[in-house]
Amino acid sequence: MNDTLPHRSLILGSSSRYRRELLERLRLPFEVFAPDLDESPMPAETPLQLATRLAMAKAQAVAKLYPHAIVIGSDQVADLHGRAMGKPGDHQRAVEQLRAMSGQEVVFHTAVAVVCAETGFHAGDVAPVRVKFRNLSTAEIENYLHAEQPYDCAGSAKSEGLGIALLAAIESDDPTALIGLPLIRTTQLLRQAGLDPLLALKNGANA
Repeated sequence: MNDTLPHRSLILGSSSRYRRELLERLRLPFEVFAPDLDESPMPAETPLQLATRLAMAKAQAVAKLYPHAIVIGSDQVADLHGRAMGKPGDHQRAVEQLRAMSGQEVVFHTAVAVVCAETGFHAGDVAPVRVKFRNLSTAEIENYLHAEQPYDCAGSAKSEGLGIALLAAIESDDPTALIGLPLIRTTQLLRQAGLDPLLALKNGANA
């Protein structure tokens, strides 16, 4: 396999502004295309299985439309003792999530998949992040939600902002995973697909 394939476009299959901002750190030119998928869990599906399935499904859906491109898909599901905690969508659900997670250990499963339909490449990985939440008061929850409005964040936890004050500890081997895209695993998968960010930069990408 070639060290890098600069002629292949890179697409992020996600509508998340957090993932877009993280991928920009790699200094690779990329486009964004958000697939329209039903993200509902399947019967008896675990939070880990849900995140893994959706990450690959997003990448594959976009790769069908752009078969020459290398496509990144990602998904994150918070796991509270086997209960999936997705994006709350509104204030009341966010309050309910944070009350449930108060004082608890929650695993955030952040899955990433890379697909290129033309070459037949498809692979994925998951970066688990163990998060210990502080015992949260009603006032703390309300003040945080009004300040950050993290209704598009899994488990209502916006750790890159004021959400860090909700937490007692974070354990992870991929430091950007909790924000939404595990860049260590993403770069590993991109290299396997034939696109090495460091070599692409050397050859003039995003110069």
